[in-house]
Amino acid sequence: MNARAFRRSLLIFAHDTAMAAVSFPLALYVRLGDQIVWWPMQAIQTGTALFTLTALAVFLVMRLDTAVWRYTSIGDLGQILRAVAVIIAAFLVLQFIVTRLDSLPRSFLIIEAALLSILLMLPRVGYRLLKDGTISALFERNSRDRVPVLLVGAGDGADLFIRESAPGHAVPYRVVGIVDDRDSRTGRRIRGVPVFGGLNKLEEVINRLTGQGLRPQRIVLTRRQMDGATVRTLLDQADAIGIPVSRMPVLSALETPGDGQVKLRPINVEDVLGRPQAILDRPAMRRLIEGRRVMVTGAGGTIGSELVRQIADLDPAHITLVEQSEYALYRIDLELAERVPDLPRAALIGDVRDRARVTEILGEAKPEILFHAAALKHVPLMEANVCDAVLTNAVGTRIVADAARAAGVGTVVVISTDKAVNPTNVMGATKRLAEAYCQALDLDGGTRFVTTRFGNVLGSTGSVVPLFQRQLERGGPLTVTHPDITRYFMTVREAVELVLQAAALESERGGITVLDMGEPVKIVDLADRMIRLAGLEPGKDIAIAFTGLRPGEKLHEELFHGAETLEATEIPAIRRAHPRTADRALIERGLDELEAAARSRQMGATVEILGRMVPEYESDTPKAAAGS
Repeated sequence: MNARAFRRSLLIFAHDTAMAAVSFPLALYVRLGDQIVWWPMQAIQTGTALFTLTALAVFLVMRLDTAVWRYTSIGDLGQILRAVAVIIAAFLVLQFIVTRLDSLPRSFLIIEAALLSILLMLPRVGYRLLKDGTISALFERNSRDRVPVLLVGAGDGADLFIRESAPGHAVPYRVVGIVDDRDSRTGRRIRGVPVFGGLNKLEEVINRLTGQGLRPQRIVLTRRQMDGATVRTLLDQADAIGIPVSRMPVLSALETPGDGQVKLRPINVEDVLGRPQAILDRPAMRRLIEGRRVMVTGAGGTIGSELVRQIADLDPAHITLVEQSEYALYRIDLELAERVPDLPRAALIGDVRDRARVTEILGEAKPEILFHAAALKHVPLMEANVCDAVLTNAVGTRIVADAARAAGVGTVVVISTDKAVNPTNVMGATKRLAEAYCQALDLDGGTRFVTTRFGNVLGSTGSVVPLFQRQLERGGPLTVTHPDITRYFMTVREAVELVLQAAALESERGGITVLDMGEPVKIVDLADRMIRLAGLEPGKDIAIAFTGLRPGEKLHEELFHGAETLEATEIPAIRRAHPRTADRALIERGLDELEAAARSRQMGATVEILGRMVPEYESDTPKAAAGS
């Protein structure tokens, strides 16, 4: 037991012992009334001391201090009644030995039992009511005929799960134990359920419960936030023991289907790869958006649509959605109509390659902030469609940036990628060129350009995760290009939150904000994990096949170029790279030449000009084959 837990137990012992000491003279007063002043003081003092010592001994044996007051339940109150009964019985025996019960009225012990029970229960119940505001949470029991489960996390989630597992709720689970890394709760109880040691003692806990005939058939995560490394370790341990792992539904609404049973959900890839929640300045994010006119290009894409959702929650004055795909635009516009029907909005078909249309849209929408998420991102496809990658990612960004400056937009936020660092593919090179142009414009003053760079987004279009899921449904194999290939990953929600945070930061002009992607993940490990999460065994039930690197694909992505000096920001999850820019006039002349080659579909010339403008770009596209 650590020092904090020891102090807490000591405080509870002191409280309960004090209540016992107070209850004795109080019970005597209730029985005797004003006649207590004639009662022998020595008898009162001796009785109080003897009763208090008896109570202390019982408290030490029955360990009422292990119950967490925050989660006091009927089971805990029952334990108090049992303890009081033992105290009264023991005191009765001792008092009989000492005084033959001559010094106390016979009805005193009944009054004492009632008073001590009340004094021990009221503070606990009061504390629970103070936290929950309701007494209904107290009424709960564990059933013995249900699937035994072991919970991970001794907090609100565990308390809610145990409560929802009460017999009256028709939930098929029975909680037999809890593991938690917080030492302060080890050895204590929540609703009568014991809290064991940390996750490093999982196997020991399982063996202990098995010896008691309580071997859990499932492990359930109840903590909403667990870092990916912890989840991976837990899955490995559970896999070795042979017990499946599930996650509890969200705390606000346990998923209860028509049969009234709680439906646990499987651990997903986001849980496995997740990182601790970034600490963000949400008031600054709201100040950035609230009451302002906002535009999002690529509003129907993975990043764009999540931007739209989060921006809508920050109360903009108006939002304009720009998207070239009719269906994607329809979906996000319909979603906004259902979620925030009162938000003024416009849904416009528009291609960032079309100067006239982009200028027209900006002239009508008059945004104060523009988020440019429109891009072509799939690396192998862009290797086969070089001119289109150039026209959308590089030329399209230039068109949007120039039109935004002309329209007097205050801030333009440009979404970039880790593939722009030392690119080996067309997609990365075009995004690096877009970065360089926006950096040059930012240094010129006027409209502020904020460029944000991050890696792969889980579940996005073209991401490896949906590919693996489809391959799993077909029975495999899961295809990985190379045994050593790694990638950075983050969830789409986290990526967009950090983009908004980056836009809200005050920073010097010309830099690039880089989102903290954590540690790179080996794709073969990701494939292995997804197979195991599906309840299958890699190599036995589902194979992993290596197919070779695709055109333009790198083994390892980078977030920074060697020439970019890094500095921290006030937000730990965001770092800033100092400018690495070329002369704006030089970039503009090169872009003019590049656009002319791309629009005339001269693939070879386009690749050659792109390589000249992005010196670190090492193309795998054969120049001879590109000449058509």
